[in-house]
Amino acid sequence: MRRLLATVSCDIRLQFRNGFYYAAGLVALFWMVSLSQAPAASLSWLMPPFLMSNLLINTFYFVAGLVLLEKGEATLAAQIVTPLRTWEYLASKIITLTLLSLIENLIIVAAGYGLDFNPLFLLIGIISAAAIYTLTGFISVARYDSINEYLFPSAFYTLFFTPPFLDYFGLLESWLFYLHPIQAPLLLLKAAFMPVETWQWLYGLLYSVIWIALFYLWSRRTFYRFITTAEGAR
Repeated sequence: MRRLLATVSCDIRLQFRNGFYYAAGLVALFWMVSLSQAPAASLSWLMPPFLMSNLLINTFYFVAGLVLLEKGEATLAAQIVTPLRTWEYLASKIITLTLLSLIENLIIVAAGYGLDFNPLFLLIGIISAAAIYTLTGFISVARYDSINEYLFPSAFYTLFFTPPFLDYFGLLESWLFYLHPIQAPLLLLKAAFMPVETWQWLYGLLYSVIWIALFYLWSRRTFYRFITTAEGAR
């Protein structure tokens, strides 16, 4: 536990030093102003997909930036020969980026939308989406060593997250969308602003946990293959 707390503290300092918190603050300010000008009647419907899209930046892309930064500074190579365990490394990224996402998005919602929402579903939805995005961001970036290598393929990785929005906006309806990992946190966020059926938020809770566990296991294997083994072979 002490190693995890120390790693969390180190990650927070690293994120602050490299301007992640300043970037999140500017984004929050922009969206607070923008949402305050949007028609109130459509905000409840727009908030869930908006939050999912905003969370993508603070988690998927931020964890990619952190991993590439650590690789560039050779700190990641140094960490694999320390007592720090893989789960502690991944947990620290999830904790710190989820905390940043919670603060930013709660401020945006409160200032741009108001307080007429279900706080429990909002919190669970943000946490679930942030964990999934962070783990998939790590999986996608681990094989790359520079931003130039990663930037172009990252656009294709993010396409993976788009199908549930087709269902949400009514462009294409199918039960198959409920197999997608992003559908679960999207429904939890929808429950924060609009009534949903009981089975939908139960599905959102259980399916989110399942995918977080699966992506975590995938992340561990990715860490071993592209970082532990790769660094050891150099």
